[in-house]
This record gives sequence, C-alpha cells and structure tokens, in this order.
Amino acid sequence: MLRAWFASALWKRVLFAMVCGVIVGSLMGESAESLKWIGDLFIRAIKMLVIPLIFFSLVSGMTAVGDIGRLGSVGGKALLIFMTTALIAVSLGMGLATLFQPGVGLEISLSAETEIPPAPDQSLIEMIIALVPDNPIMAMAEGAVLPVIIFSVLLGMAILASGEEGAPIARAMNAGSVVMQKMTIFVMELAPLGVFALIAWVAGTFGFEALIPLSKLVALNYGGCAIILLVVYPLILRLIARLPVIDFYRGIIDAQAVAFSTASSNAALPVTLRCVERNLGVSHAVASFTVALGATINMNGTAMYLGVIALFGAQAYGIELSWVSYGLIALTSTLGAIGAAGVPGSGLVMMSLVLSSIGVPLETIAFVAGINHILDMARTMTNVSGDAVVAVAVGRLSGEIDVEEYVSADDV
Repeated sequence: MLRAWFASALWKRVLFAMVCGVIVGSLMGESAESLKWIGDLFIRAIKMLVIPLIFFSLVSGMTAVGDIGRLGSVGGKALLIFMTTALIAVSLGMGLATLFQPGVGLEISLSAETEIPPAPDQSLIEMIIALVPDNPIMAMAEGAVLPVIIFSVLLGMAILASGEEGAPIARAMNAGSVVMQKMTIFVMELAPLGVFALIAWVAGTFGFEALIPLSKLVALNYGGCAIILLVVYPLILRLIARLPVIDFYRGIIDAQAVAFSTASSNAALPVTLRCVERNLGVSHAVASFTVALGATINMNGTAMYLGVIALFGAQAYGIELSWVSYGLIALTSTLGAIGAAGVPGSGLVMMSLVLSSIGVPLETIAFVAGINHILDMARTMTNVSGDAVVAVAVGRLSGEIDVEEYVSADDV
C-alpha cells in the first residue's frame, strides 16, 4: 500500500489529499481547526527552503549563463513579459468589475473586530533604497526576498566577471543549488499531508455560507483567474513559446496544488522551480533566474484582484471614477502586485495603496478581509503559474529549453 502511494505522481497524491480535506473539513466544521497545525508545520518546512534556494539557485543559474550580455538578454525578456502580463491582468480586473459591478447595491457593514491595514508608510524613493540590503546576511535572516535577489544578482555578475578566479565559488554555488533541490524533494513528500490539513481547515472554518454575501466578488476573482490561466497564459505559450498548452499544465500541476492550498507564492517557490526544470525542461540558468524573480514581482492574479477591489469599493460607496482614476488604479495595482510579499494576506496591505490613490475608503478592506484567504488561493495559483509561463517563454526565446522533456511532462 505504502509502496503504491509513493510510486504515484506527487500531483495525484496532492489532489487526492485536497478532495479528502474538503470532505473531512465539511464534516468536522470549525473543529477542523485542530488539524491546521499540521498544515502550518508543512508551510514552515517549505518556507525554510525559500531563502537558501533563491540564493544558491539564482547565483548558480547566473554563472551557468556564462556571459553577462546574455544574462541581460534573459533578464530583459523576463521583465518585459512580467510587466505586460501585469497590465493585462489589472485591465482584465477593471473590465470585469465594470461589466458585472459587484459593489452596486451592496450595504457596507463592518465588524468592529476587523483591523484595517494602514497604507504603506514608505515613499517610492524609500522603497527603492530598501531594495539594496545594507546587510545581506540580515536580509536573509529576516526573509526579505527582494533584497536577497538583488544581492544574489550582483554576486552572480561579480563571479562571471572574475573569470577563472571565480570558478571555485561558481562550483560551490552550483553544489549548493543541487543540495537545496534534493532537500526540496524530501520536504515535498510531506505535501499531501500538509495540503489535506490546510484544505480541511479552510472548508471547516469558512464553509460556503461565508461566501454568500460576497458571492459576486468571489465569482469575479475566480473567473478572472480562470481567464488568465485559460486564455492569457495559453496565448503566451502558443504565440511566444510555440509549445503545446496541455503539456505545460501537466508539468506544473504540483506547484499549482501547493500554491492553491498554501496561498503563498514563496511557499510554492521550491516546487515551482523543481517543476520548471524537471518537468518542463527549462535550463537551470533560465529557470532559477525567472522563477526566483517572478515569485517576488510577477503577481498577475493579485494585480487582477486589486483592479476588481478598487472598482468594487468605488461602486459600494457610490464614488464616480474619472479616466485619471482608472489610470491610477492600473499603475498602483501593478506596483502593488510587484511590492506584495509572497505570503498569505499580503494583498490586503497593497490594497490600501490602490484604494487611497483614488479616494476610496479603506474600510473596503475590512469588508472583504473575512474571505481573503479563499480569494488568495486562486490568485496565488495564478501567480505561480505565471512564473512558470514566463520561464518557459524566456527559455524558448533563448534556446534554453528541452522541448522533448517539455512534451513528456505527462509522464512525470
């Protein structure tokens, strides 16, 4: 029995665990919260991998490119696709909210116990300065992903520029990357158990009755994510990467399952990297750079949702928006998605940035905070899938993908 269980593909075990979690959580009700500690333990185990995996994989991937000019080409393509898809996503969110008007006719009623996250107190200049760590070791200890990425990129460039003298460090970074990927495989064997506990907790704690007052908002969130997953990403795969879509989703399903259940892009990062390299055939150099960077700045699901929420709040409070307001929503939602941390609930903080820019009361956040985790699950899966799409597209454009391995993703 155990041998058959571990012999089956991880995604099959995870999906089975999700189904069992929904059933058990529905039966247990709020007492399913007693299972949450198992899921929390799994999330802590996988978050343990994030910073060292980003550091070793990013530096190793950069040194594997072998040329700074070629590295700039890969990074430029990735950033262009990141920004383009983010703008498409937020435009989609505004379009859906304009068409279906989820906030019209809704009476705002707030819970006194719900705290409203304050707007970010940093200016744009301060946010830019904070990207460069004054102490990279402290940044790693604090889990500050973007400053760690900046340091890793600079270190990788320095190793490349050092030539033969930097070769021993390059080999050490590559060895560290291999070790961290092996550790990821060990931790991922816990995924079905962790996913079961988290889904049981969500099903038991929230239930379907929590969705009724905001059913239109929930439907728009999941509908928007579905459009991105089933229309936007397939277009990139077909038009830019010129690769079959179904093989992509077969290869990335492990990462999607972890992202959906944990609602954390950072928690899913090790699995995403493993899927992109092993299942989709993207080279280590391209995969490690684009996936690590994408987990921090490529948040299409979040950008789409911020656009929906901005119009939802304006409609609920009867605020008329000008074309300038729509432009501000697009800009702040894109920047907010980039600045959002890859952890559950971070979108609520960035939401305050968007709402305050167009004069919508921040109490809107408190109104949707109760179901935010349920909404987060779909958005995170969309974000993580986008990281893999960009890695595949950049890999294809750069000739850094094994097409035979990509199309055989259904065999893994």
